[in-house]
Amino acid sequence: MGPNNFLSERKKKKGSDSRMAAGIMEVLLVSAKGLEDSDFLGDMDPYVIIQYKGQERKSSVARGDGSSPSWNEKFTFRVEYPGSGGDYKLILKIMDKDTFSSDFVGQATIYVKDLLAIGAEKGNAEIHPTKHSVVNAENSYRGDITVGVTFTTKVKENEEEEEEEYGGWRQSNF
Repeated sequence: MGPNNFLSERKKKKGSDSRMAAGIMEVLLVSAKGLEDSDFLGDMDPYVIIQYKGQERKSSVARGDGSSPSWNEKFTFRVEYPGSGGDYKLILKIMDKDTFSSDFVGQATIYVKDLLAIGAEKGNAEIHPTKHSVVNAENSYRGDITVGVTFTTKVKENEEEEEEEYGGWRQSNF
């Protein structure tokens, strides 16, 4: 039996909706290095816009850190796996804050489908902080960004649910 047959057999036994996992994806934005400075006068003031399936978070502005900013900030996203839409991309857009506007420096894309699949199976999964290339709109290298990602399931929606929830509160047995 090949690997695809195994997966289809497993789905038949468990039911197609029983593998849905809902949880929290936590993004640890660590730092960036070698960002190409878009400012001609003075240092760049970089910040990051983190996007996942219509959800968006924004980091603080690393004022005065120039092309090697450090954030060490955590951001959380609500995630369903498999969920709707097959695009499991975490997009990090690096921006340079100017007085009246912000300039696009570049972006990094992290594919998190495998992380979510393992987390759905085991209850949690982690990608330790790793360097990712930052590229501009023309796909030219613009530096590196270091990011870690974890996924932890909150509730498994399947037939073997042991506790029922009412209005967000778990019912106790005493």
